[in-house]
Formats: sequence, structure tokens, C-alpha cells
Amino acid sequence: MTINRRTLLAALTTAPVAALASGQAVGETQVPAQGLPPVLHQFSLGDARVTVFLDGHLPLGTQLFANYDADKADVVLAKGLHQMTPEGMNIPVNGYLVEQGMDKILIDAGTADLMGPNLGGMGAGLAAIGVDPADISTVLLTHMHPDHSGGLVASDGTARFANAKLVVSQVEWDFWHDDAIMASVPENSRGFFQMARMTVAPYQNRLRLIKGEEAVIAGFTALPLPGHTPGHTGYMLDSEGQQLLFWGDIIHSTALQFAYPDWTIAFDTDPVLTAATRHKMLDRAVSDNLLLTGSHIDFPGLGRVLRQKDGYVYQAAPWQFGL
Repeated sequence: MTINRRTLLAALTTAPVAALASGQAVGETQVPAQGLPPVLHQFSLGDARVTVFLDGHLPLGTQLFANYDADKADVVLAKGLHQMTPEGMNIPVNGYLVEQGMDKILIDAGTADLMGPNLGGMGAGLAAIGVDPADISTVLLTHMHPDHSGGLVASDGTARFANAKLVVSQVEWDFWHDDAIMASVPENSRGFFQMARMTVAPYQNRLRLIKGEEAVIAGFTALPLPGHTPGHTGYMLDSEGQQLLFWGDIIHSTALQFAYPDWTIAFDTDPVLTAATRHKMLDRAVSDNLLLTGSHIDFPGLGRVLRQKDGYVYQAAPWQFGL
């Protein structure tokens, strides 16, 4: 299946933007925003220092899984500590800072205030380690959903990272800026396009659009990982012979999608391609023994993939104490 207006329409019809923009599942009661405390983890990789920020959490309701099977889910959940609540499975939203020499590079920017009081903690995390937004030299964007690009803009619509270059896939950029595609989706889902455009607009004079697998800045290679969105992109960090793959939204639910890789969610633009890309990357992670992290893997989201008889399992890395 190719990504086109029909597959996009099917995905967004079942996932109106209000469900994502509110950070709220059906039936969930929100509390007034109190400001999230900084939650972060730091570790070293070669000569790079990586900080993982917990921007907050989202409830992923069972109705958002295209292939959800309650009996199969119960089998997996019984083996661990994840719990399915009436609102769904809570998943984290993670963002990253990579410091190499004088460069400070963000991988995704969190949500800021676009998605409700349970999200938006990445800014507090940066402040907690003494990093001013003006210090950021580059932002590598995995894709243009608001839980990844929302933090790019300040409340007045200006660039939050005033000195940063923005790197994003050409395919991704073109998709969200296509007026014909936006016009073809339900009106209550056009906010996805509006938010995508709004969050990247202040960076158009310092924008780098990438095509395919290519080196983007020193130590980083972009890897096309299409399906979740047309230009969804991962980034491989190489530092002193060590590698770390930032694979974006290949996995949304740590509890369920390693065990059942074919389970897609309503926000996957092309479900068939999403599952195929996921299988490809899970196989590569196993065969190459990759150290990886993902935007929605259980915080701090650092680990490896192991193969099981009927699927895969995620193995979290030990906490790295000190740098």
C-alpha cells in the first residue's frame, strides 16, 4: 500500500485531531495545568553526552489500535507490570539533547503547551541542566506530529530555538504543506496540518530538507522510516565507534507492539507500510545488536531488541550512573 489521500483519510477519520491535541482519551478527566517537573536521564556514548527528557505522557486507548485483541493483550500484560486503564495504555513522550563539543542538538522538541497539562515538560528539563533555548544549534525532527514539533515555537508563534537550524525530511515537509491533501481530510482533522505548518514556519530561513539516507551533521545519519508518516525519519548517532539509533515512532506501546509488531494505531498514515518498516527495523536491531531509543519507549527509553519465538521483546539498558 502506498501513502495517499485515501489511506490518510482512513487514518485521520478514526483519529480526529482533538484526541491528540488535548492529550486526552475518551472518558479521561483532565486536571488544571500545574507545570510539569523536569524528568531526565543522562548518559554518554563515545564523546557525546545524551540527555533524555520526559515531556509527559499520553493515554493510548484500545480503540486506537487497528488490530487490538483483548485476549492477546492480556497474555502479554500478565507477564509484566504494564497496566491497561479505562483510558488506555499510558505511553511516554521522550525528547533528546545530544552534546558534542560545542554543538547542542535536539532530536524532536516535545509538545510545549499544544497538548494539555500532562505534557510539555521538555522545556523544564533543558532549564534544569542549564541549557538555554538559544544554545541549541540544530533540531533534527523525526516527523511533524505535534508531540514532536510542538516545542519548536514559543507561545507568541516565534522560534523557541532562535539560533537553531531545522532538519526534516523533504517528503515529510511536502506532505504536511500539501493543500490538496489537507482539503481531502475531515475538517476536524485538518488541525494536524495546521499545527504541523505552524510549528515549523519560523524556521523556513534556516531549514534543511533531507532526502533519503544521508549524513546530516557530524556524527548523525538520517534513516528513512516511512509509514507512521510519509517522511518519518530516524537518526543514527556514531561516536567513537559506538552507535545509538533514535528511531522515532517505530514503537508506540512498549508493552504491546514488540510482542505484536503488526498492531498499528490510528495515527499511522499507512498501516501496512508502518508494520513493514517496524518489522524491518526490529530485525535490524536484533541482527546488528543495536542500542536504540524511541520517542514512546518506556522512559528513559534506552535498550536493545531480542527475538522471541513469536515476536520480539525489549531489553532496557541498565541505568548509567555518572558520565
